[in-house]
Amino acid sequence: MDEHESNTSPPPSKDHETQNVCNNEFENVDAVEEDMDDSVKLRESSCSKKSEKSRTSYVWKYFTRVGVGDDGKERAKCNGCNKKYVIGSKNYGTSHLKRHMEKCSKLKFEDVRQMIVDGQGKLKARRIDPMVSRELCANLIIQHGLPFNFVEYEALRIWISYINPDACSVSRNIIKSDVMKIHMKEKNMLKEEFRKIRNRICLTSDLWTSITGEGYIVLTAYYVNTNWKLCSKILNFCHFPPPHTGFELSKKINGFLHDWGIEKRIFSLTLDNASTNDVLIRTLKSELLLQNSLVCDGEFMHIRCCAHILNLIVQEGLKALGDSLDHIRESIKYVKGSESRMMKFKQCIEKLGDIDAKTALCIDVPTRWNSTFFMLESALKYKRVFGSLHLVDENYKYCLCDEKWKRVKKICFLSALL
Repeated sequence: MDEHESNTSPPPSKDHETQNVCNNEFENVDAVEEDMDDSVKLRESSCSKKSEKSRTSYVWKYFTRVGVGDDGKERAKCNGCNKKYVIGSKNYGTSHLKRHMEKCSKLKFEDVRQMIVDGQGKLKARRIDPMVSRELCANLIIQHGLPFNFVEYEALRIWISYINPDACSVSRNIIKSDVMKIHMKEKNMLKEEFRKIRNRICLTSDLWTSITGEGYIVLTAYYVNTNWKLCSKILNFCHFPPPHTGFELSKKINGFLHDWGIEKRIFSLTLDNASTNDVLIRTLKSELLLQNSLVCDGEFMHIRCCAHILNLIVQEGLKALGDSLDHIRESIKYVKGSESRMMKFKQCIEKLGDIDAKTALCIDVPTRWNSTFFMLESALKYKRVFGSLHLVDENYKYCLCDEKWKRVKKICFLSALL
């Protein structure tokens, strides 16, 4: 009886069967819910990946997301003009943002389409704006004083063509026109600056003859601008053919003043002590007085150049040297006149042995007294060399005696005190 009871299980009851059916149904529901959760997660991950992919576009360097608007749609604004566009919908990608970038004038960026690949897979240079290129070339010619035909040099054109085959070469006439445009632009800007300042303008002028025999005149303006800074501007620098009389100089400078529109703004004119400048001042002053445009009736208009006066004083003092100054000047010209003479001069230096040859001989400009001082100072260091040069070069005839060298030394000592 016990064995039969232990081996035989009781039959399942009705309540137990119902519980098993419910458990199976709950398991099926959980499985369905798990499948739904997986599909939702997959959809969300795909959406997030799509969103991340959309944000990798280069347009987001120039647009900023500003959030959802009143209509429930997300928007982005342009960093240049602040115009807003709808984004985030399946009907809106980034194409409309790219089209706006091409039209927006306030965005500053490099168009990647300007970078193209050649047949060898190398990137070519970006597209060149011919007007910007011409302006840069004109500024190069102005700053370095290059000739206009610089742009027609064959080697230059080959180099530019190698850098960018699409670059267009220009002729010297075109670049000359561009230089003149820059000149007129700067001139109009300076005229506008003259119009704004309230104070008067001081002028300096000079006239000289070049080594080719042609005359040139220059007019320079000095004034205090609106920022209380002293400015110096060359107004005119041009060829001035003869006659170089005071009357012609007056006509020329008066024309400059009317061209710049400052004929009623002049305070003073600084000139050297040439006699023609006295006639220039009298003629120009009478013309400006008719317009009642001078301070104190032009009493302070003519200012004599202090540097020129000082140079006249020094030149008068140098007469105490007699012919010594001329002999030193001719000696230096003789040595520097040919390579063979310079070689003989160096041989004399080597023979003496204790001469410091680091200082170079220099020729003076008679209108600049300090250059005469530098010439005498350099010559004194080679006093013994000049004394022995006539022994190796029979054509050298400008040797000075000891007495004249002593006089030169005294003059240099007095000049160094000035």
